[in-house]
Amino acid sequence: MKQCTFLIVVILTSIFANDTSVATPPAIEIPQWTHTVGAHHSNSFDVKKFANEFGAQADGKTLCTKSIQAAIDQLSNQGGGTVSFRPGTYLSGALFVKNNIRLEIPENVTLLGSQNLEDYPILNTRVAGIEMPWPAALINVNNATNAQVTGLGTVDCQGDIWWQKYWSLRKSYEPQGIRWAADYDCQRIRMFVIWNSKNITLSQLHLRRSGFWVVQVTYSDSITVDGITIKDNAIYNGVKAPSTDGVDIDSSSHVLITHCDIDNNDDDICLKAGRDFDGLRVNRPTEYVYITNNICRRGGGVISFGSETSGSIRHIVAFHNTGIGTNEGLRFKTTQTRGGSIEDVLIRDINLINVPRAFTFTLGWDPSYSYAKIPAKFKDVPKYWTTMATPVLPVEKGYVLIKDITFYDIHAINAKRIVSATGMKQKFLGAIHWENIQASGLEAGNVTYAQNWSMKNVEFKTKDGKPLIIKSSESIDSPLVTLE
Repeated sequence: MKQCTFLIVVILTSIFANDTSVATPPAIEIPQWTHTVGAHHSNSFDVKKFANEFGAQADGKTLCTKSIQAAIDQLSNQGGGTVSFRPGTYLSGALFVKNNIRLEIPENVTLLGSQNLEDYPILNTRVAGIEMPWPAALINVNNATNAQVTGLGTVDCQGDIWWQKYWSLRKSYEPQGIRWAADYDCQRIRMFVIWNSKNITLSQLHLRRSGFWVVQVTYSDSITVDGITIKDNAIYNGVKAPSTDGVDIDSSSHVLITHCDIDNNDDDICLKAGRDFDGLRVNRPTEYVYITNNICRRGGGVISFGSETSGSIRHIVAFHNTGIGTNEGLRFKTTQTRGGSIEDVLIRDINLINVPRAFTFTLGWDPSYSYAKIPAKFKDVPKYWTTMATPVLPVEKGYVLIKDITFYDIHAINAKRIVSATGMKQKFLGAIHWENIQASGLEAGNVTYAQNWSMKNVEFKTKDGKPLIIKSSESIDSPLVTLE
């Protein structure tokens, strides 16, 4: 009988030793909705026309806006097709991609953006969370369905002229207490805007020197951004590139961002949903966004949430992305007047290499930009100034809810501060689950005004070996901190 019992024990031990489902807890699964996001195209791009047939000159000097637009319009009116280019360089102002059009910029083609502001008509749009008039982008997809902008060529916005304009304006605005207005008054040219459109793809292109945000997707659904490269958007000829966000998803849904390589001077991939009074009026969320297999280099944040949160940001998955030398890693930034929420976010399998601040949360981001107050000496001001300065009432409506955030399988190497988290006394940072996190850096960091943080298999290796500093918080688990 004893011998039989021994054999049973040996057999069961062998079974469990080979059963990895018992030895290894199941991973936090990627939700099924991620398989349905992105553009879905009908096959309407077979007919091809070259912009050269409509008079476009490949000399980099002749303004080709009308010729290229004529090719787009004709094909769209005839049911759709592909507009392409012969090898060379083409100078253009604002272009408008229409229904069923595939704008192709081949490998040996460069599209140059005009540096003449008059080549970009003023449109009603949304800029940094406010609906207002603003110059069109270099490439626009407005009120369209089933369109693509693709190719292995280059789009060069020549935006350094707008960067210099901005720095000059900001220098004069800051002493007057209107630093917050500089970004709006300096009408810099965006490179690529998708507005109120559906089933749109931007892919493969090399994007350089955008005057402002590089890619902005606003009020749109079923969008794919795939395989683009963004460079020369951090600094060029010694001039820093202000506000050159890589990809901004703005009050849009069912978006796929994949296989992009981003190097810029502001947020690399950013989720937004409106600013303050105007954003709460519009009240449109950013939701169902899948961010996967991207590399972010220089920039403000590998994946950023906010600061525009008024319409809420929710149902977001970021999987298998990498940050290399980015200023911040996973960045949650907003203010006391934005309102809305950031919730139901899964960030899994991220590598952060030489990212100084790996995890950051703030509910009081950049006050000189975030809180608009018009000094008494300014009497005749633009309408959008008044909109921005309109208070959010009651004040509690401006508090942002951050909750249900999951960090899973994340590795951070050579950070300066691993965690920087500051909520508000009136509104704590909410529930965040940390699991399988390994990070190394100079210090663990600090948490203030937060609650309901759970941690499982979380280890920080730091130069000082000191624990995570936790103040004015409730139910916060601490990571294991060891001396590196």
